[in-house]
Amino acid sequence: MSEYHLPDVWQAPTAMGGAWGGLNQPTAGARFDQTLPKGTAPFQVYSLGTPNGIKVTLMLEELKELGLANADYDLYRIAIGDGDQFGSDFVAINPNSKIPAMIDQSEKKPVRVFESASILLYLADKFNVFIPQDWAQRTEVLNWLFWSTGAAPFLGGGFGHFFHYAPEKIGYAIDRFAMEAKRQLDLLDKELADKPYIAGSDYTIADMAIWSWYGRLAQDKIWTDAGKFLDVQSYKNLQAWTQRIADRPATKRALEANYQDIK
Repeated sequence: MSEYHLPDVWQAPTAMGGAWGGLNQPTAGARFDQTLPKGTAPFQVYSLGTPNGIKVTLMLEELKELGLANADYDLYRIAIGDGDQFGSDFVAINPNSKIPAMIDQSEKKPVRVFESASILLYLADKFNVFIPQDWAQRTEVLNWLFWSTGAAPFLGGGFGHFFHYAPEKIGYAIDRFAMEAKRQLDLLDKELADKPYIAGSDYTIADMAIWSWYGRLAQDKIWTDAGKFLDVQSYKNLQAWTQRIADRPATKRALEANYQDIK
């Protein structure tokens, strides 16, 4: 591997390489015209079964498990490997071109919601479930919800990218992000030593957000052999929490959700 020399002003390379290199551009916005389908359910969800994507189906299936009215949803596949997220209709919902994105068409004027944590919080507040009303307890849930938004990019975009997707194995990068991934796993394992869920005695949107990344990693179901590489079985409290959530009927349905094609 040749040494990288920093230019005075960075210019995008003609080819990045790797699994996602062909999709990367240094500009935002729509790249092509697109018409997304819309169903009749209150919530229109445009997503994929990735760790970020399943957060929304986890929550919506929990709402359905409670028998709550107006919690039905239509679920559409955004094939991020094909670049569906850069179409004009999707960008109109999420200008950041990331899944998941949702439209709540049960309101007088449709509400767009993007970013997975924002969608979880929106639904929790709308239905008044999976988030405590006590101020201190609510804040603790939000502490962990926002922890997940800050921590998971180091796991996915950092460790996952250099461990699994990068076109070449770079020892420094893998060691750097494996160190951080292990620190995060140890943090969760310690926190879950004397409580069943991350914010206390009740299952909340914080658990949904964290489980989608760290629970799936604990099951070794994100990147091939990543669980073995990080020795996830050694985190016993994390494993117990992972299984507790995996056993929920809504979790099982969320992972088996049927995504409708948009084309």
